[in-house]
Amino acid sequence: MDEKILVAYASRSGSTAGVAQAIGQVLVESGAQVDVLPMQEVTDLTPYRAVVAGSAIQGKKWLPEAMQFIQTHQAALTRLPCAMFTVCMTLAISNGKYRQEVAAWLEPVRQLVHPVSEGLFAGVLDISKVPSLSERLKFRLSVVMGVWTEGDQRDWEAIREWAAGLRPRLVR
Repeated sequence: MDEKILVAYASRSGSTAGVAQAIGQVLVESGAQVDVLPMQEVTDLTPYRAVVAGSAIQGKKWLPEAMQFIQTHQAALTRLPCAMFTVCMTLAISNGKYRQEVAAWLEPVRQLVHPVSEGLFAGVLDISKVPSLSERLKFRLSVVMGVWTEGDQRDWEAIREWAAGLRPRLVR
């Protein structure tokens, strides 16, 4: 087994997929072999030396397919070094005052695996991609009230910085 690292993600509108791609690129630039895949496409972790798993947040939880991935591969993830990242629009609210609250939403994941690192990143607010009318209206009202700004809130520098510190923690 080489230094092959899996970056697996669960995404609703593509924001988390973009973060996963950026993390994978940084790991490749550091010399690692990397596969970046949606969690639903991963059936076997034996080819990998380490795993980076990430999910969008919906209803203060990782997406159902992300939790299913962690549960399905729990035995392997307790043996392999793994890191976790979360993409959540709540992190775009000013002053980072909700960072601890968002971090707490990972507790169900931490109960199953013990990540060597956790990344928390804001996402993209594209109201046109919000599936329910009532949720779209809530987001529009929140934008009007100044809670959020519509658009891409991802901090690419922070994402790359976090990813740059992963390889030594994942491949020992």
